[in-house]
Amino acid sequence: MSKQPVTVIGLGPMGHAMASTFLDNGHAVTVWNRTASKADDLVAKGATLAASPAEAVSANELVILSLTDYEAMYAILDDATGAFSGRTLVNLSSDTPDKARAAAAWASEYGAQYLTGGVQASPVGIGDPKTFTFYSGPKAVFEANKSVLEVLTGTDYRGEDQGLAALYYQLQLDVFWTTALAWLHALAVANANGISAQDMLPYVSGTVAGMPDFFGFYTARIDEGEHPGDVDRLPMGVASVDHVVRTAIDAGVDATLPAAVLKVFERGIAEGHANDSFTSLFEIMKKPSA
Repeated sequence: MSKQPVTVIGLGPMGHAMASTFLDNGHAVTVWNRTASKADDLVAKGATLAASPAEAVSANELVILSLTDYEAMYAILDDATGAFSGRTLVNLSSDTPDKARAAAAWASEYGAQYLTGGVQASPVGIGDPKTFTFYSGPKAVFEANKSVLEVLTGTDYRGEDQGLAALYYQLQLDVFWTTALAWLHALAVANANGISAQDMLPYVSGTVAGMPDFFGFYTARIDEGEHPGDVDRLPMGVASVDHVVRTAIDAGVDATLPAAVLKVFERGIAEGHANDSFTSLFEIMKKPSA
């Protein structure tokens, strides 16, 4: 039984890895990229290089989009909408939930079925079933294409709302980039004190490894809207973060990041949470600052 042919549009590191993985798993693959030379090794493996986005869309019923953002999708596919009818577009590009919903509506106007995706893997993780991708959109469309999508990663279907996969994806990035930036800041302070990144690795890794238990303890309380100061209190956090800021300043390192964190803690105190846990900042963050 032949495997479903697939089109991949966008051959950055992620799209290239996806096209290569489909080829390795016996799928006929049509590719298109603005810089055609990025497809040379894929063509050598058996991929077909389309001459235009419209030709790429026309080639197969299932079309995977791996682009920088949704604006890139519109720019590339604006002249290809005549080929949308009967196609399923799976957009694995990053963007906001609202833009995902608008893109799905746009695609449906031209007769395409549409799924939003959020890939929780780096290019090297494509093809590894232990990685996964968030999906949202019509469940029947997801189920019809699930087996092909699972060639790339595991799948986590979030629901019919086209914005959900994008939302879950951005929520993960919220945690990832904030954590990664905190790591770099800590390394900058360490470096200013003659401590290498390698020296810090086991200690930072240990801190991060303990975060699931930390999150787990507080999660039920947050969902219940309870922030008792029985384990910690916000003033303790203010003092702690202030020490982080001063340590950075004393080391001659930019303190912008921890200073921004300190402002959030101080706002919590100002809004009457001095006797509450630091998790009371959740209530502060639910609304924009003045």
